[in-house]
Amino acid sequence: MPGRVSRKPGSSAAQSTQNLSLPAASSSRLSNNATDDGSIKSSRSSRGTESTRDSESKPSRKSTRTSAIPISIPDEGPSTALRVQICSLFGDAQRTTAAHRKLVISLRKIQEACCYEPTSPVKGKQVSQYHQLGADFGEEEFTSEVARCMLRILGVKRSENAADRVIRFLVLFLRHANEKDNALLQEVADEDDMLETPSSRLTSHLLTTLLPLMTSKEKTVRFRATQITSDLVSSLQSIDFDIYQATRAALLRRIRDKESMVRVQAVLGLSSIASNDAEDDQEDEEEDDEDDASSLLEKLLDALQNDPSADVRRSLLLSLPLTAATLPYLLERARDLDAATRRGLYSRLLPSLADFRHLSLSMREKLLRWGLRDRDQNVRRAAARVFRERWIEDCAGTRQQAEGGAVIEQKSPSFEGLTELLERIDVVNSGVESGIAQEAMKEFWEGRPDYRAAVTFDDSFWENLTAEGAFMARSFNAFCRQEGDGKYENLVEEKMPEVTKLAFYIQRYTNVLFSKLKTTNERAEGDDEDTVELEFIVEQLLHIALTLDYTDEVGRRKMYALMREILAVAELPEETTRLVVDILRVVCGENANGERDFCGVVLEAVAEVHDTIMGEDGAENGEEDGEESFHSARSEVSDDAPAKKKAQAPLTPEEQAEKEAQEEEKAVREIVVNMKCLHIAQCMLQNVQTDLKENAHLVTTLNNLIVPAVRSHEAPIRERGLVCLGLCCLLDKSLAEENLILFLHCFAKGHEALQTTSVQIITDILTTHPSLLSPTPPTDPEAESTPSALQKPILKLYSRSLRSSSTDVQSTGCTALCKLMLGNVIKEDDLLKQLVLTYFDPATQDNPAMRQALTYFLPVYCHSRRENMERMARIAVPLVHALVTLNDELEEDEGMVGLTLVTAHLVDWTDPRKLVVLDSFSTGWDELGRKETKPVEADIHVDVAVDVLNKVLSSGCTKEERKTLISLLSKLYIAHAADASKLLELHDLAAAAVDASGRIAPDATSRNALTKVLNAVEKVVQVDAEQAEQAEPVVTAGEEDESKFLSKAGSGDEEGVEESKADEESRAQLEGESQIKYEHEDEHEDDGDDDAATVTGNSVKDESVLSDATRITASEGMDVDDPMDMD
Repeated sequence: MPGRVSRKPGSSAAQSTQNLSLPAASSSRLSNNATDDGSIKSSRSSRGTESTRDSESKPSRKSTRTSAIPISIPDEGPSTALRVQICSLFGDAQRTTAAHRKLVISLRKIQEACCYEPTSPVKGKQVSQYHQLGADFGEEEFTSEVARCMLRILGVKRSENAADRVIRFLVLFLRHANEKDNALLQEVADEDDMLETPSSRLTSHLLTTLLPLMTSKEKTVRFRATQITSDLVSSLQSIDFDIYQATRAALLRRIRDKESMVRVQAVLGLSSIASNDAEDDQEDEEEDDEDDASSLLEKLLDALQNDPSADVRRSLLLSLPLTAATLPYLLERARDLDAATRRGLYSRLLPSLADFRHLSLSMREKLLRWGLRDRDQNVRRAAARVFRERWIEDCAGTRQQAEGGAVIEQKSPSFEGLTELLERIDVVNSGVESGIAQEAMKEFWEGRPDYRAAVTFDDSFWENLTAEGAFMARSFNAFCRQEGDGKYENLVEEKMPEVTKLAFYIQRYTNVLFSKLKTTNERAEGDDEDTVELEFIVEQLLHIALTLDYTDEVGRRKMYALMREILAVAELPEETTRLVVDILRVVCGENANGERDFCGVVLEAVAEVHDTIMGEDGAENGEEDGEESFHSARSEVSDDAPAKKKAQAPLTPEEQAEKEAQEEEKAVREIVVNMKCLHIAQCMLQNVQTDLKENAHLVTTLNNLIVPAVRSHEAPIRERGLVCLGLCCLLDKSLAEENLILFLHCFAKGHEALQTTSVQIITDILTTHPSLLSPTPPTDPEAESTPSALQKPILKLYSRSLRSSSTDVQSTGCTALCKLMLGNVIKEDDLLKQLVLTYFDPATQDNPAMRQALTYFLPVYCHSRRENMERMARIAVPLVHALVTLNDELEEDEGMVGLTLVTAHLVDWTDPRKLVVLDSFSTGWDELGRKETKPVEADIHVDVAVDVLNKVLSSGCTKEERKTLISLLSKLYIAHAADASKLLELHDLAAAAVDASGRIAPDATSRNALTKVLNAVEKVVQVDAEQAEQAEPVVTAGEEDESKFLSKAGSGDEEGVEESKADEESRAQLEGESQIKYEHEDEHEDDGDDDAATVTGNSVKDESVLSDATRITASEGMDVDDPMDMD
C-alpha cells in the first residue's frame, strides 16, 4: 500500500463513546463554554459567561444573553497534546471559513499520523511533530477527540454562526478524509467492495453518538444533532447499512418535531436519502427497497403539502429530487401561502429544470398565470425573469447544437425561438383578453431591450402572418404605446406600418377569413384550425388598429370604409364584431356629431345584416312560390276542378316532414339574425354616452330591435335583449325607472344565468342613477318623506342573492352589494349584518370569490366613513348573538372560525382610531398656524360597550354569548374624548356588571375583564371630574390688587390711595415700555382673539387683559401658574 499502512482499528463505537467520559444523562446539557484544556471557544458565549458571573456579584436589571444553554461538564481527564492540536484547529475553524481548506489538510495529517503506520523515513521538524503524535496516540484517541469537539457544538444556539462554521469544517474534513482513504484502497480492493477505513469508522462513531441526542428534551441539542446528522448524510457517498437504517428512522421521527428548525434539518437529510434511493432504484429493482423509498417520499410530500412552517416547505421544495412523481407536488408550491416559497419556485426550481418543454401545456399556462398575477412583487419579477431569460433560451438555444448534441447558448436575439415560445404557450388560446400571454409578452419586451431593438416588421412579415407573429406585433405595439410614458413611441413609428397600409393588410386577411367561413358553413363542419388561426390573426390586427393615430385623413377614410364594409358581413364572428365597432367609434371622433354618425353607420350595418340573412330565405321562398303559381296556372287552363282538388289535397308524410324541416330552419335563421343584430346593437350601446332621447338612432334601435327582442318567446333572444335594454337604461333615468320592475321579475323567475345578469344590470342602473332609491319628497312641508317604492324589492333582491344556492349568483350579488354600499347608495343595517354573517358562515367556504370580496370590503367600508363605522357598531351585539346561535347549530363535521377571532374583527372594524377620512372636528390649527390632530372621538366604542353590558345584564343572554361579549368588552378603546354622559352611563353599567359578576361571569377571566373595564372607565371619569374642577373661576393676583385698591379708596385712606396711585403710575410706565417692545408680536395676533399676548422679562399687562386671560385659561382646564401645562 503506498503512503501509509493502516493500523489495527480501535475499539467499537460503543466503547469509543464510553472513553468520552460523558454520561448519557448529561449529554443533553452540553455547551460550547470555554475550558482550560483548549476546547472550542465562542467569543459571544465567553462574554455571556463573564456577564453571568458579574450578575452574580452585583444585581442587574438587564438579562444576560448567552449563546448556549447552561451545562455542567464532567471530568474528561488530563489534557493531551493531541487534544490541544485538534481543539486548536477547531477553534480556528469557527472564526472564518476562508482557512477551512488549510485546516482540513492539517487535521488530515494528524489523522494519518494516528491511524496509519509510516512507510517513509521521518524528515523535518513538522513531520517529527506529526510522527510524535502518531507514536503516542492511535485511531481511538483521535476519534474520541474529534467527537468531543463535535459535542461542544450541540448546546450552541441557532443564532450563533460560529457553530455553523464548525459543522461546515467537520463535514468538509470527513469528505476529504473519505476521498483520501478510498484513493489509498483502490489498488487492493474492488470498486464494488466497501471496506472499512479510519474515516468511515470515524463517521460511524459520530453518527452513533448523535442519534441518541436527537431525542433530547433541549430543543437546541435536538436542532444541532439533527443538523450535523443531515449534513453528514448529505455529504457522504457510502455508509454502513445498519447505521443508515437507524439514521433514517431517527430523521423520520424528527419531521414531526414541534420545533420548525428541527424539522427543517430533518427534511434536508431525508431529501438527500430520498435522492440516493431514487438513483439506486434505477439500478436495483428490489421490491423492499422500492417500498421503503416510496414510503419515505410519500411522507416528505405530505410534509411539503401540510407542514405549517414555511421554512420546512421551502426546504423541501429546493431539496427534493426532481422526478415525474415529485414534480406536480413541487409545482403546486406556486400557490403556497408564503411569498418566499413561491419566489423560490420561480427563481431556483424552474431555472434548474432541464427544459420547460417537458412540462404539459396546461402546467406552463398555470405557472405563468400564477406567477405573473401574484400579489407579491418579487414573485412577479421572478416569474417574468424565468419567461424572458430561461424559457426563451430553451427555445432559441436548441437552434444551434454542437456535434455531440450539447446545446449552445444563443447569444443574439432569435425570433424563431420567440415564435416557438409563443407556440409553446398556445398563444391562440392564451392570447385572448383574459389570457396570460399579453402580460407575459409585456414583461418580455420590458426586460429584453435587445429583442426590442432587433425586431423588424417588414412587408414579408405582414404578408405571411402567423398567429404567433401577429400576436408578437400586437404585444410590441401595445407595450410601446402604453409603457414608458411615451419614450418608446419612436419605435412604433419606426417599425409599425401606417394606417393605410395596415388597412390593406386587414382587408386581405378578412377576405381570406370570410371565404374560409363560407366554405366551412357550406360543408356544415365545425371550425377547423386554419379558420381559428385566421380569426385570431384578424383580431390581432384590429387590436393594433385600435391604438393608431387617425389624424391622417386619407388613412382615416380608408379605415372607416373598411370597417363599415366588414361590419355588414353576416358571417363576422362576435369578438371581431366588437373590435370593428370599437374601431368605428374611434374613427368617427369623440364629439357628439361623431357619436351620431357612429350610431347611424352601425344601424345601417344592422339593416344590411338582417337583409342579407333574411334575403336568402326570401329568395328561396319566392322561387317556390313561382313554381307553385306556374303549376297552378297550367292546371287551371286544362281542368279547373281537379286543380282545386289538388290544391286542397292533404300533404303526404314526406311533404309534411319537409315542410316542418323548412319551418324549423326558418326559425333557426330568424334566431341567428336577431342574435347577430342584437350583438351589434350591444356593442354600439357600450360605446355611447349621450342621452337616449337626444339621439334618434338610439330611439329607433330601442323601439324596432330591443323591445321586440325582450318580448320574444325565444330565451336566447330575450336574454340578450335584456342586456341591451339595461344599457339603454343607463342612458335614460326615466326608462330605467320604468323597467326596474322587469329586471326584478327576471331575477325572481329566471334561471341562474339570468339571475346573474339581472343583478348586474340593476347594480349598474343604481350606480348610474342613485336617486332612484331616494325618498319621495312630501307635498306637505311638515310631513315626512316616504321611502321609494323600489327600495324594498331591490333590497330584497340582494338579500335573496346572498342566500342563493348558486355560487355564481352569490358572488355576483355580494360583489354588487359591496359596490353599492361603498358608494353610499344603500345604507341598510340588515344587509350589512347579512354580509358579515355570510363572511363567517362555514357554508360559504366553498365560494372563495365571495369571501375574497368581503375580505376587502368590510375593513374598507368601516374605516372610510364615520357613519359606516357607527352602522357596524350598532349591529355588533346582534351579530355576536347570531354567530353564537349559528355555532351552536353546526354539526360536528362543520367548523366555524373561533368566536375570539370574530370579536377581534368587530373591534377592529369599529375602532375610531383607524378612520382614514377624519371628521372635520378631528383636525385643527395650533397657535403657530400648524395643523394638528385633535383627540379621536371614542364614542363609537363607548356605544358598543354600553350595548354589550346591556345585553350581558339581560336575562335572555346565554352563557356562551356572555363569555364572548365580555371578551369583546375587554378589547374596546375607552378614551377621555368620549361624551361625558355616555361615560357615566357606561360607568353605571360596568359597576352593575361587577356587582352581578357572580351570576353573569362564572369564570375568573370574565370577572377580571369586567373589573378591568370598570377601572378604566373610573379612571377616565375621574380625570374628567378633575378637569371640570379646574375649569371653575379662580381669583387672580390682578383681581386681588384691584379689590384692595377699591377698598382703600372707599374707606378714605389717603395714604393707601396715594400708594395705589403710585403703583398704578409705575404699572402704566412699565406698560408703555413694553408696548414698543412687543409691537411686532401684536401685529401677528388675530383681531378676534381674546387671549393675552405673551409677556417676557419684567413687563406687566393691563389688569383687565390679565383677568380675561386667566378666566379663559381656567375655563379650558389649564393651570395659570404653569402656562405649559396642557393637561
